[in-house]
Order: sequence, then structure tokens, then C-alpha cells
Amino acid sequence: MSTQARATLASLTAVMLLTACAVGPDYKRPAVELPSAYPDAAPNAAANPEQGMIAVDWWTLYGDATLNELVASTLQNNTDLRKAAAQVDEAEAVLAEVGSALLPEIDLGASSSRSRSSSLNAQPLPSGTPPIANTNRLALSTSFELDFWGRLRRASEAARAQFLSTRYAKDVTALTLASATTQSYFVLRSLDAQIAATQQTLASREEALAVIKNRAAGGLASELEVNQAEVARADAALQMRELQRQRALMEHQLGLLTGKLNLQIAAGDVMNLPAPALPPAGLPSTLVERRPDVRQAEQALIAANAKIGVAKAAQLPTFSLTGNFGGSSKELSDVLKSGARIWSLGLNAALPIFDAGRYAARTREAEAVQRQALAAYQKSVETAFKDVADALTNVVQSTAATADVQAKMDAARNALRLSRLRYEAGYSAYLEVLDAQRTANAAELALAQNRQAQLLYSVDLMKALGGGWSPSAAAPLTQR
Repeated sequence: MSTQARATLASLTAVMLLTACAVGPDYKRPAVELPSAYPDAAPNAAANPEQGMIAVDWWTLYGDATLNELVASTLQNNTDLRKAAAQVDEAEAVLAEVGSALLPEIDLGASSSRSRSSSLNAQPLPSGTPPIANTNRLALSTSFELDFWGRLRRASEAARAQFLSTRYAKDVTALTLASATTQSYFVLRSLDAQIAATQQTLASREEALAVIKNRAAGGLASELEVNQAEVARADAALQMRELQRQRALMEHQLGLLTGKLNLQIAAGDVMNLPAPALPPAGLPSTLVERRPDVRQAEQALIAANAKIGVAKAAQLPTFSLTGNFGGSSKELSDVLKSGARIWSLGLNAALPIFDAGRYAARTREAEAVQRQALAAYQKSVETAFKDVADALTNVVQSTAATADVQAKMDAARNALRLSRLRYEAGYSAYLEVLDAQRTANAAELALAQNRQAQLLYSVDLMKALGGGWSPSAAAPLTQR
């Protein structure tokens, strides 16, 4: 290697070493002040930061095979999830495209031409030069921007963060869909229980109507009592139709979620579903790691932070290497011979001198976007804390209310029994029986609704704690 070539190589090496610096702020996770524990959390909930982690298939804790099949269908067939997966693929392609700018692009060019020169020009062709000539060229060429100020690396950092944000967005979608499917199923099962209770009420009122008609025929009941019994029976029938309508709509909703529009689910009972053992809430600070929506907001902040460096680097000089290497010859068969070799190497520099404040404005714009992303991240953490606190309160209160709702139903049933005995013995009017029937029916429906609320709130807590998702699932991606 010649001395000149060595000097050139040494200069380029020095330039490449200088590209290790990068303008713009380096990302550091911002601190968000949160209470040390959740309201209504168990006393030992803050003992271990790892507590509160939930299995990926958390819906299986309810022990219902039908529910497991519905959630599996949702995660496989739902169009929102397929769209989110395609968005991840798009973001990954963008990341690969942006990252490729850190390496030189090498192009292979080939050309072949045959031309004739005029012999009547003011300057004639040199003696012995034929007017017709062939030119064949084969060369590798490149143009490579040296990342002197880290512009390309900051752009790659931003694209990487946007890619991860899209991945976390897909996790948010999956968690949301699994939760929506589970809660819709619980509502449907609650409607099944309410329909069963209303069927019993309707049968009881039809029986009572028949008895009162017989009593009226024997002169033991008035026409008013017959009409009151008919109204009570019609009310139960209308209630039944309304509950059946709501069940059909909920079944349609589950069909949309699972991608099975002709879905039909056999009747069941919400009272047969076990409430899973709920995990302790853990430390509020761990939400930053557990919740995919918080991680999504953080990646958006990282991307906005990196784009400040991109904007600042645009105000500084850019340096590019250009070069080509190949062969040029008259005969195509000679283009690869050493005598036909051609090459060139160049270094270009460009510096914006006057831009009317355009690049400075872009930097301020990037900084403003970063502040917006910071506020959004902080809000996502605060919202996550509120979600867990709300879910804990709802679970605690709905569970505590169970005993009261059960006692109310037992008392209402007993009051109905006694009112019937009093009416049959002639001690009270039929209106007392009607009031007792309405109270008993409302108490039976309230029991099913309370059970539904318990199950729905337990799903809310699992979702709020980042159920079905773990930061370790994204570890291979963050190491790309």
C-alpha cells in the first residue's frame, strides 16, 4: 500500500472514530411521584415488587372451558388484533429501513455505448483515431454519509422506539380484547341467571293467576285481584323478553369479538363461575414495568427525545464519502483487466449558511413534541395507578356486599311465602302478595348482578395490573 493510500485510510479512520458522538439529549426515564401503596390494598401488598404479576392466560383462572375457547378465538381471529400485528410488521420494516442508513449503499452500474465523432469539427480528430468508438463500463459506486453528529443514530433510535411502541400497542390491544371477551361472557352468564330466575317468577305468577281465577269463580276473590294477578304475570313476561333481548345482543357482541358471527352459546349460570384468587396489588412503581400501555407511552417519549438530536444535527455540517471502483474498456472482454481499472474517492461537506431560522424552528418543534410526550407518559402512569385503585375498591366493596345481597334475597323469599299464607288465610289483601313478589324478584336479580359485578371487577383488576403481559416477553425485541 502506498504512503498516500495509507494517509487517506488513516484520515478516514479518524473521521469514523469522530462519529461516535451524538448531539441531542440522552434519554433518562423521568421520575413520577406515586403513593407508596394503593387504597384498599392488602396490608402486605407492598412487600414484594414482583407481586401482582398475572399469568399470561389469566382468564383460565375462572375454570370455564367455554370462556377459554372464546378468548382463544378472539386472540386468533379478531380483526383489530390482525391490524395491530400488521402495524408491527410495518414498524419493523421502517426500523430496518432507517437502520440501513448507517451502512453504505453500494450500487453496481454497467453501461455499453457505441458513438461516432464528427470529422468536420473545428478541431479534427487526432491522426489514427477512428470516428466510431465503443465504450464499456462496469463499476461499483457508493455515497455514504458519515454520521459525524449522530443524526442517523438518533433517527435509528427514534425508529426503534416507535417500533417498540407499536409492539406494546399490540399487547394493549390483545389485553383489551381478552378483557372485553371475558367481561362480555360474564354479562351473558349473568343474563342467563336472571332469565332463569325470571322464568321461575313467571311460572309462579301464572300459577297464582290460575288460583285466583278459581277463587274468583267461587266467590272468594274479586275481579280486582284477578286483574292485579294478570298485570303481575304480564310484567314478568315482559321482563323475560327484555332479558332475552339483552342476551341475544351480548351473544352478537361475543361473535364480533371472536370473529364467529354465527356464534351460539348454550345457557349457563354466573353463580357457577368461581371468583379467582386475586393477586396482591404489588408496588405502584412496578406499573411502569408491567403495563404495556405505560411502556408504549414511554417508547413514544424516547422517540420524541431522539428526534431532538435529529433536528439539532441538521443545523451542523454533513460529511459524505463518495467513491467508485471498476473498469472501462473499448472491448467488453477487457473491462475486468487490470489495465481497464478505474477508481475515485471523494469527501464532500455541506453546511447550512442561511436558512431563515428553519432548522432552529424544527429543533424547537421537536422539543415541544418531547414535552408533550413527557406529559402523556406521566399521565399514563397516573392513570394506571387510578385504574388499580378503582379496581381494588370495586372488588372489595362488591365482595363485601355479597352477604347483604344474599340476606336480602333470603328475607324476600320468606316474606313472599308468609304473604301468600296470610292471603290464603284471609288476613291480608292480594296487593301484599304482589309487593312481596316484586321484592323477591328484584332480590334474585340483584344476587346475579352482584356476582356479575364481582367477576367484572376482578377482570378490571387483572387488566389494571398488566395481566396477560410481562416485560420479559419483549426482551428479545429490545436487544435487536
